[in-house]
Amino acid sequence: MKIYTKTGDRGTTQLIGGRRVPKNHPRIEAYGTIDELMAQISYLRDNMEESSRLADYRKDLLQIMDDLMRLSSYLAAEDTATKQLPAFGEAQVHFLEERIDAMQATLKPIAHFTLPGGHPLVSLANIARTVCRRSERKIIALGEENSIDQTIGEYINRLSDYLYVLGRKLTDEFHVKEILWEYNS
Repeated sequence: MKIYTKTGDRGTTQLIGGRRVPKNHPRIEAYGTIDELMAQISYLRDNMEESSRLADYRKDLLQIMDDLMRLSSYLAAEDTATKQLPAFGEAQVHFLEERIDAMQATLKPIAHFTLPGGHPLVSLANIARTVCRRSERKIIALGEENSIDQTIGEYINRLSDYLYVLGRKLTDEFHVKEILWEYNS
């Protein structure tokens, strides 16, 4: 397969289904931001040592990247073209909810927001979380003018929660003091 096709040289690209759109089309913005998110998650995962204490997180992140590829294909497809895509739906949302619940069960409750940082992996989890939030905004914008499966928004919303809780969990794993943000006027 040739990498360059020259069909995008004039600033357009083809959606799944065949229609050509400008490269700044809301669909392209939405799945392009998912691509950025996948790169950030990959960077987070690649910076995790291959140890037993991080093995579950590494496995989760690999599954999440697979799920994001599936989700991205739905963002790149128009209506009837989705019939030929890999499955994506409630099972992926439930996976994230189960993983969030499992991590949270081991963390002490908090009543304040946390400030990111304290360990490079915590910071990387929070960078991925912010890209996830941006992708959510792009998907919402796309959904204002196009039909988007509700599960896509649910998944991205849960993923930002997962990444936040993962940052907290990594803070705990590495015995870093969690910095709570307390508003003092």
